[in-house]
Amino acid sequence: MSTSAKSSIPATKTRDVTSYTAQDITVLEGLDPVRKRPGMYIGSTGARGLHHLVYEVVDNAVDEAMAGFCDKIVVELLADGGCRVTDNGRGIPVDPIKVPGPHKGKAAAEVVLTTLHAGGKFEGKGYQVSGGLHGVGVSVVNALSERLELEIQRDGKVWTQEYSRGKPKAKLKAGRAIKRTGTMVGFWPDPEIFTEEREFRFDTLAQRMREMAFLNKGLEIKLIDHRVEPVQEEVFRYTGGIIDFVKHLNSARDPVNKRVVYFEGKGDQHELEIAMQWTTSFNESVFTFANNINTHEGGMHEEGFRRSLTKVVTSYARNKGLLKEKDQAFIGEDCREGLTAIVSVKVASPQFEGQTKTKLGNTEIRSFVETTMNRLFTDYMEEHPSEARAICQKTISAQRARLEARKVRDLVRRKSLLESSMLPGKLADCQTRDPDKAELLIVEGDSAGGTAKNARQRETQAVLPLRGKILNVERARLAKILENKEIQAIITAVGTGIGDDFDITKCRYHKIISMADADVDGSHIKTLLLTFFFRFMPELIDAGYLYVAQPPLYRVPFKGKVHYFKNDEELNAFRAEQQNGSKIEPQRFKGLGEMDAEQLWETTLDPEARTLLRVTMEDAALAEEIFSTLMGEDVDARKTFIQRNAKDIRFLDI
Repeated sequence: MSTSAKSSIPATKTRDVTSYTAQDITVLEGLDPVRKRPGMYIGSTGARGLHHLVYEVVDNAVDEAMAGFCDKIVVELLADGGCRVTDNGRGIPVDPIKVPGPHKGKAAAEVVLTTLHAGGKFEGKGYQVSGGLHGVGVSVVNALSERLELEIQRDGKVWTQEYSRGKPKAKLKAGRAIKRTGTMVGFWPDPEIFTEEREFRFDTLAQRMREMAFLNKGLEIKLIDHRVEPVQEEVFRYTGGIIDFVKHLNSARDPVNKRVVYFEGKGDQHELEIAMQWTTSFNESVFTFANNINTHEGGMHEEGFRRSLTKVVTSYARNKGLLKEKDQAFIGEDCREGLTAIVSVKVASPQFEGQTKTKLGNTEIRSFVETTMNRLFTDYMEEHPSEARAICQKTISAQRARLEARKVRDLVRRKSLLESSMLPGKLADCQTRDPDKAELLIVEGDSAGGTAKNARQRETQAVLPLRGKILNVERARLAKILENKEIQAIITAVGTGIGDDFDITKCRYHKIISMADADVDGSHIKTLLLTFFFRFMPELIDAGYLYVAQPPLYRVPFKGKVHYFKNDEELNAFRAEQQNGSKIEPQRFKGLGEMDAEQLWETTLDPEARTLLRVTMEDAALAEEIFSTLMGEDVDARKTFIQRNAKDIRFLDI
């Protein structure tokens, strides 16, 4: 570096530089950093972070199960808003810490509950394999709870301790004699932290508990809700493990190979389980896990799996004469069309990376998965010739469809609809060319599109009106999808391309916002759009670029002010707050097109006032299950899903 660079940053003349001294440095002790910045540790202080508290405690119990010391976990949602997690593992150690330092003499359990990064999962001493390494630990749950109760059954006694906002109210106390072992953690989320939501959602937790039970064969997880009468209870236990997981995901699809392909392998430091089944659908559904953590960004285990899959299927098809020498070789997407697969690895020292720390980075895992699968999957294909043949025929069919889709794509390109400097004619683009500042508003209908064009901030907001509903991509192959004019317009406007052509660096907008009416038709259009992005541009969801607007359903002039409400629930709550709520006469919007430009701006487009929901994909397997059920071919499965969830609908506009 050139020495002349030292004068390139001029000293400020408007501020007193001596005002920043050692007195301005804040040292946060113990768990204070967690309470100061809770979002850094649990993601948010909304519903996502609230449920993360439960996952952290359950993960500790599951680690005991992976170590071979626990086979039952009970999660209870208490009537007073708390949550209690009980396991029959070894129990957190209660003996005093002997290592010199600030914690010497304290009970090990208290240190675990009050110190970040304390536990038996580091340096491989307490656990060979752990999912909790990826999390933040029960100490963070303690810090963010108004109250926490700890009960440990260990060393022939029951040990108890209570905490308040991370601080012990008394020392760990020994009680009655007992022969069993285990740990119970009961906690009540702190209302000072969780100001938006403090109510646990049974279905959200049930999905996570089901997934954990699938991934840990034979582990029983019971979820009990004491908040309702009669008490609601579900028990998750799968003797087939990830075989049952694949069957569950494919319950609304027709299988190609009736028997789920399954094999497992072990190395010095690693373990591998793979379950696979092809269906007649056109979509790939591969889910990867490392130490029970959903690695939805993939990683080295997924790379090894993909390499081996293509190699083994191609080799078998060539050897059996199903793929002639003159025929083009399969590529990865041919082999994965219609495939549902679970790839689960156990790693002694996992290295997580990626945008959301859900990508496995251990390079040695790639070769371990690839070589193990090469051997075991080849054996399976040879031992099950009829099913192997069905898999190859599905792959050949997918290859033909891909080559046909390429012709369609090339034709579309030549017409300058997919890849050219020409943008779709209906797009009213924004002025900025900085993707970080640019927004794409995907609007339902020409009427709403016209209003949005008049209401928008032209510098940063682009408007793309869609004519009617886009194609349901869940039921169509790529060639048909690419022929759809509305989908062509979306792909061209976004700029990334799809499939092999996808390049996120070419994304023209870092906010892509679905704007649909607040009614049933609007919800259907939103679902169709989300299905398209989930299937063909999931990287945009991972990057946090996809949003859903929240337009109001009602406009209420009241006492000289105008209020907007998204649904009946909000409107009724407002009425209840007013002493004379019967002067209230709401204007109901039937669609965005009914608003004038000023109303649309102040309710839905103004960045300072609007509400946007960011679309996330924390659990890709759950999203896969919902999309395939709601948008797939199985009418009975869709009907069952709607009947099961109808009781949870708070607002329905018919």
